[in-house]
Amino acid sequence: MAENNTKKNKDNFNFPPIKGKTPPKKQNYGGFWFYIILAAILIGFNFFSFQKEPVKSNWQEVKTKMLEKGNIDKLSVVTNRDFVKVYIKPNKIEDYSQLVSKGFKNSSPGPQFVFTIGSLEKFEDNVDDVQKAFPTEAGNVSLDYEQEYDGWGNLFSFIVPLLIIVFLWMFFFRRVGKGSGMGGGGGIFSVGKSQARLFDKESLVKITFKDVAGLAEAKQEVEEIVSFLKHPDKYTKLGGKIPKGVLLVGPPGTGKTLMAKAMAGEANVPFFSMSGSDFVEMFVGVGASRVRDLFKQAKEKAPCIIFIDEIDAIGRARGKNPNVGSNDERENTLNQLLTEMDGFETNSGVIIVGATNRADILDSALLRAGRFDRQIYVDLPELKDRESIFKVHLKPLKLGEDVNVEFLAKQTPGFSGADIANVANEAALIAARKNKNAVEKQDFLDAIDRIVGGLENKSKVIKMGEKKAIAYHEAGHATVSWLLEHAHPLLKVTIVPRGKALGAAWYLPKERQITTKEQLLDEMCSVLGGRAAEELVFASISTGAQNDLEKATKQALAMVTIFGMSEKIGNLSYYDSSGHNDFSFTKPYSEKTAELIDAEVKEMVGNAYIRAKKLLSEHREQHKQVAELLLEREVIFSDDLEKILGKRPWKDDDEDTMKNEVLVDEGTENI
Repeated sequence: MAENNTKKNKDNFNFPPIKGKTPPKKQNYGGFWFYIILAAILIGFNFFSFQKEPVKSNWQEVKTKMLEKGNIDKLSVVTNRDFVKVYIKPNKIEDYSQLVSKGFKNSSPGPQFVFTIGSLEKFEDNVDDVQKAFPTEAGNVSLDYEQEYDGWGNLFSFIVPLLIIVFLWMFFFRRVGKGSGMGGGGGIFSVGKSQARLFDKESLVKITFKDVAGLAEAKQEVEEIVSFLKHPDKYTKLGGKIPKGVLLVGPPGTGKTLMAKAMAGEANVPFFSMSGSDFVEMFVGVGASRVRDLFKQAKEKAPCIIFIDEIDAIGRARGKNPNVGSNDERENTLNQLLTEMDGFETNSGVIIVGATNRADILDSALLRAGRFDRQIYVDLPELKDRESIFKVHLKPLKLGEDVNVEFLAKQTPGFSGADIANVANEAALIAARKNKNAVEKQDFLDAIDRIVGGLENKSKVIKMGEKKAIAYHEAGHATVSWLLEHAHPLLKVTIVPRGKALGAAWYLPKERQITTKEQLLDEMCSVLGGRAAEELVFASISTGAQNDLEKATKQALAMVTIFGMSEKIGNLSYYDSSGHNDFSFTKPYSEKTAELIDAEVKEMVGNAYIRAKKLLSEHREQHKQVAELLLEREVIFSDDLEKILGKRPWKDDDEDTMKNEVLVDEGTENI
């Protein structure tokens, strides 16, 4: 019985594969050999002709050695190619040695000679003259006319362009087919297939929730979504339903996409990932088709998660597109998405996770309960969150002993997770540039300066008069901010050019949840300190305060029109947080109110400027000392200001972190 089975296996060639070796794949050449044989035949016909090539000659030789001796049977003029074929009489062929050497015999068909002519009329006259001079020998020679075409040349001239067009056509649609993601290589017929990338057990994602530092509340919400899919009975046994959609909202760089990657790494369910722009294509109707195909695949693999990054690309509010008259392809895609998320059919076990930093422009139908049931706001990290994020990004770095994670977190207020990752990487590059064995504290401070203020430009040539103006300008900022209670604590002043700025004052902003009117007015006065210093010291002003004036004007306008901090305007806010008025052509207030707003903004900025001039006038000598010290050293710190202006009577929250450190730049000056 065993022998019969063995024989049967041998007959069917079903040998078990040898351990450690992969059986060779049978190569399928298809029509490869057919094309090679066809090409060989074409080349053979082109290069091997059965007819002997005629000998090249000229009119003088034909006239004297052939025509006048009566050896020519006929002359055939090829009119479209300006040459003449000479047919020799069969009994005269072997009289010409050049024909014999070519293999011509008396039985060989012509033409035997060929020569070119210039003008056809001139050639005809020459033949007539010879026939009149030798009527017996040349009188009976016939003169024929024909047109000759290069068969292969004409064939190739037709085929080659056709082949190029076919090649481009196939190349284009193969590319379209490859771009259809999971739809397969169906060419043009798969253009409507979903381009979502599937992550499952076979394609593991190594990022987990441990790699997402900070944002504890947002991470808890996302972890709960994964828990829904892992243990659905825990939530449904009490009658609850699994949420259908989760929207991650927040500023750029805060970790929305990273959180989605962690979901893919943690979930033991299929995870479809794609961008909102993947639904948009040059073909009409493709977006809606891809949405249908995406949800069809998701239902087949349910329970699963669909992640759509930058969902605002297709989720913008309908009817508010500024491009009037454009086609509604994006709206059709959005309508299909709305239908699939909460339409007539059920999508049990399919959870949609979207991410955007423009939630204000999303369609209200997309945000309603039943579609995106939850909105998770991923905000900029606070102090403790930044500390956790630094710990994650400092793991691969070789750190010096003086690096303190808590200190670095305090030096980066307002930094997102992406900014912190950039700081860590830039610090490592700076340390490597200096040939250090470890990344030290100063390297991180230099990296913060580099990211916020730009690269140092010490090679820029600045005249002494301009340098003095820059020094007094920056000293004005430093002096005024030091003398104001609610201004941000100043840490460093420099007149070393960085990026586009010729000088800068660096601050450590206090992390406030709310800001009072007094705080905003003090900050505005500090911003105008540079322009006030120029006017007091030099009795003239320069273009160096352009950035300061822009900040002060925008801040005053916000105080009047948004925050209701103007007595004449009152407790009114003309800001539309929903974004519905972004595309309107009318202001939400009258012309009379607009004039009142202009007057209030002008008065608010003017009062802050007068206040800055008054402070500098009262401390003129100290301001001069700060400017002269800045001219001497180019960079001064808070300790230097304390020696000149005295200790500030107001205690700062982060006073212990403000000693001789290069910190965050709150306002670069375009001198």
